[in-house]
Amino acid sequence: MNYLYIKRIAASTIASLLLILSSHAVAQYVWLDDKGVKQYSNMPPPPAVPNSHILKSPGAVAQALAPGVAPEKMPDQSENAAAAAAKAKLPLTTAEKNADFQKRRLEQAEKDKKTANEAQLAADKSKNCERATAYQKALDSGQRIAQQGKDGQRVYLSDANRAQELRDTKRILSECK
Repeated sequence: MNYLYIKRIAASTIASLLLILSSHAVAQYVWLDDKGVKQYSNMPPPPAVPNSHILKSPGAVAQALAPGVAPEKMPDQSENAAAAAAKAKLPLTTAEKNADFQKRRLEQAEKDKKTANEAQLAADKSKNCERATAYQKALDSGQRIAQQGKDGQRVYLSDANRAQELRDTKRILSECK
């Protein structure tokens, strides 16, 4: 029983050592060579490459310096400006992406609603113009037009009412054109 226990401890120790040693092999360096071309390697850049040209090294924060500018030559910036610049360069988080998506979706929904309302108004206007045209034809034909009165009885239009209805219908039709 002790033999199995020791064997397990030895195996777990060896596995953890291999894991620690292999993590360095995954590390990747990124730097700009003297021609300005990005170089990628799992080995550190040559000693001739200045630190300002090293863009990424394992265990270090990526530098966002312009090529050829040494860190000590950079102008002093306030912490807020530096933090804002760093935040602007970071990729969007999932929450920010979702917020942008929701914003675009709401804008599209508002646009679709506005388009649907405009289409409905145009259809209503067209239908009202058709009704006004038909009513004007009926008024011009000279046939008797009856409407329901307040008591529910049929009331025929008088000549004065017919003339008033013709003026109203022409005004409505002038807006249709």
